[in-house]
Amino acid sequence: MARKRVVVTGLGCVSPLGLNVERTWQAVLNGQSGIGQITHFDTTDFKTTFAAEVKGFDADEALGKRLSRRMDRFTQFSLESTRQALEEAGLNVDDSNRDRIGVIIGTGIGGVGTLTSEQENFSERGPRWVSPHMVPMMLPDTAPGYTAIVYGMRGPNMAVATACASSANAIGEATEMIRRGAADAIIAGGAEAAIIPVALAGFNVMNALSTRNEAPQGASRPFDLDRDGFVMGEGAASLLLESYEHAVERDAPVLAEVLGYSATNDAFHISAPAEGGAGAAICMQNALEDAGLRPSQIDYINAHGTSTMLNDVSETKAVKTIFGDQAYNTPISSTKSMTGHLLGAAGALESLFCVKVIQQDVLPPTMNYTTPDPECDLDYVPNHARTAEVSYAMTNSFGFGGHNACLIFGAV
Repeated sequence: MARKRVVVTGLGCVSPLGLNVERTWQAVLNGQSGIGQITHFDTTDFKTTFAAEVKGFDADEALGKRLSRRMDRFTQFSLESTRQALEEAGLNVDDSNRDRIGVIIGTGIGGVGTLTSEQENFSERGPRWVSPHMVPMMLPDTAPGYTAIVYGMRGPNMAVATACASSANAIGEATEMIRRGAADAIIAGGAEAAIIPVALAGFNVMNALSTRNEAPQGASRPFDLDRDGFVMGEGAASLLLESYEHAVERDAPVLAEVLGYSATNDAFHISAPAEGGAGAAICMQNALEDAGLRPSQIDYINAHGTSTMLNDVSETKAVKTIFGDQAYNTPISSTKSMTGHLLGAAGALESLFCVKVIQQDVLPPTMNYTTPDPECDLDYVPNHARTAEVSYAMTNSFGFGGHNACLIFGAV
């Protein structure tokens, strides 16, 4: 039996650049930064004092006080981005379809904010004072679980945890489920809310974070020679995926098609990419084969582009391995230069950007690109958005543990 076509019919997000898709996308095209000094806690003793926080999000208003207070921040973000995606898609869940609608959400860390705050509560006041909601609030599968409860979705439901590849894998695995007929529609995406003291300290001692405390908006500078680490971000993005037949039958807005997906592992190092980007290259090649496309047909790549020394070089090498001379003619940008790195939610937000690129034929820039790196010598769409005809867009996501995920979207 031929596999089903999978299309995107709804988008939603909560990001450091805005609380919905329109505001986030316009900020990206304008080259705006969502990075600033951390307000969640006192950073006096930290090497890094800034991050890309979500600003102005009122969970009580968005979800209702009773519900929101039983959720970690990452789940709150996820529910709001899902609401937006369902609204755009015009999908109503009822007894006629609920068993065929699923939820797959990726998160690298889950409810770590709840876990650490309750650990402090336990240490200061004792075991009887730990919240009875702690365990469900901290579990990674709470986001898809609550989504199912709120909307009555009884189809496939799971969390994906592959570090910074989590939400790209969530979208890819959701695609595979729809392709094989296990569901008609799936909310797929990612959520993260890990800007907390212990996580910041952990990344700092690994020397993974930028320390440009005096100029935080210029700190995330992917592929630039003077990059010195990534910037932590938080937020969520959701895509409603449907089989093409299901979307057409209900006259849904078809925004793009998911054409290719691949997941591989470097099997090399727990936190460093494989030399020469070997694992990433295999992942891109597999995604192209899954989509039935040649490298020359890809019009745009949204890079993982973390602004770390190793990642940006290895990704550039991987692109050259697969694209050959065409690599120099394929525009690439890293929107993390504006959003920061949303960790497990990054792949979903960057997939959303690929859909918008295809819809509007405009490429987001890589901001803060001022000093070329001889090892990173491709077209990174520096500092200004650019118009271009885009039929096919690729996005890469790579995570600790050696995880690689690649998705390819196409116009319909």
